[in-house]
Amino acid sequence: MSNTPFTVLCSAALPEAALQAWAGSPFGPFDLRRCADPIEALANAQRDGCAAVLVDEVAGVAFIDAIVRSAADVAILVVDSAPDAAPPAGWWQYGVQDVLSLADLARASLPQRVRAAIERKRYERDTLKAHATTYATDLETGLPHQQQLVEHISQLIALRERQPSPMALLVLRIEGLASTRARLGEAAAQVLRRKIAVRLRAGVRASDVVAALADDCYAVLLGAMLAAADAARVGAKLQLAMLEPFKVAGADVAVATALGIAQYPDDGAQPDALLRRALGLAASAQAQGRAGHATVAEGGAANDE
Repeated sequence: MSNTPFTVLCSAALPEAALQAWAGSPFGPFDLRRCADPIEALANAQRDGCAAVLVDEVAGVAFIDAIVRSAADVAILVVDSAPDAAPPAGWWQYGVQDVLSLADLARASLPQRVRAAIERKRYERDTLKAHATTYATDLETGLPHQQQLVEHISQLIALRERQPSPMALLVLRIEGLASTRARLGEAAAQVLRRKIAVRLRAGVRASDVVAALADDCYAVLLGAMLAAADAARVGAKLQLAMLEPFKVAGADVAVATALGIAQYPDDGAQPDALLRRALGLAASAQAQGRAGHATVAEGGAANDE
């Protein structure tokens, strides 16, 4: 049994006889706090935190949404007085963990139902975090995947709607990975991917986002620029940086890069539109570099470690 009480905020009308079931419950301990109405429950959840909130269906979808947004780790249980008129399945899409009937409030099993909802919410949260780590990060490079990049773009678009500023998405298609894999092996190709990622990160600001879209494709999200023309300047700088050969498995490996640039909002006002535009331009652009060995336009070896 846990030593830390599970705080449960309740604005539903619990029968007095049922309150005894909470004291000494093997599924607790619980710190049951009565709230006058859903508004008070929401305020307490936001201010003090809790493990679960128990509310009547009169609280409505807006209240449920407010809890999900402001207290994402809280399990929500709704007391539905007319489950036949409003099927419980309709509540799940709003983030509810369990739906109770009026009769359930008087049953001794209520603390068990609440604890099950709490554990269900914790499992859901942990699973989402695990999936985010698995699917949003390229394991070889440590860069965000396309899914995470789209989320970054969405957030920046929302910001740019309030604070207008030029913003651009760059896509760099890399040529040379396939030949490296064929000549030096898979391990060497993965080392090359990591070194490309390091060099791209070094070429942009810490606030810019570098992502891995595919085995041979990277993206750079420039969140704020002084002028739209800055995107082309940064793209040219990154292509120039790629001209310096990479040291992989004791050999100098040269790559070529093709660049595609999508400007917000001229080339699209949604993440998918910007991504399609930049990918299409990178796919059709002529790659620069890797003429046997890359020609270095500026002196100095790159630090890709």
